[in-house]
Amino acid sequence: MRTGLRAAGPRSPRRAGYRIEMALLNRRLGLSLTYLSSAVIQRHFSITGACRAIQKLTRVRVVDNSALGNTPYHRPPKCIHVYNKTGVGKVGDTILLAIKGEKKKALIVGHKMPGPTMTPRFDSNNVVLIEDNGNPIGTRIKTPIPYILRRREGEFSKVLAIARNFV
Repeated sequence: MRTGLRAAGPRSPRRAGYRIEMALLNRRLGLSLTYLSSAVIQRHFSITGACRAIQKLTRVRVVDNSALGNTPYHRPPKCIHVYNKTGVGKVGDTILLAIKGEKKKALIVGHKMPGPTMTPRFDSNNVVLIEDNGNPIGTRIKTPIPYILRRREGEFSKVLAIARNFV
């Protein structure tokens, strides 16, 4: 004699709950979601779009040659504050980073989210560490910098001076 849980067959109560969820989603969204598997519905389905710009707790990549940004550490640098009204950082915004147990300011020089027309989209969220007065901590930037930063030349002229490539 078998004991234990029964598998979720076509007429089981768990399968009926799945169908009810699908019907509610279909009614709410106006979409046909019947092609999605139950694993996708239970774990990976999200109605809101993913925000790929830089916000709080976003992992970033330091692209200058500063000692603080290049020595390995068991935690990646994370954004803990964005210095603008919206709380979402774009290219040219200043953020506060938690890096190796310290708090440092950084300038966003590239992010994953698509921006305005004819602006580059990067594979990672790139930042350059800066001091409180706006001077960069490193002496060289390893990745290309977007041309959009040249419009804001007065604010970040020293960061632009140490950049080698522009896209």
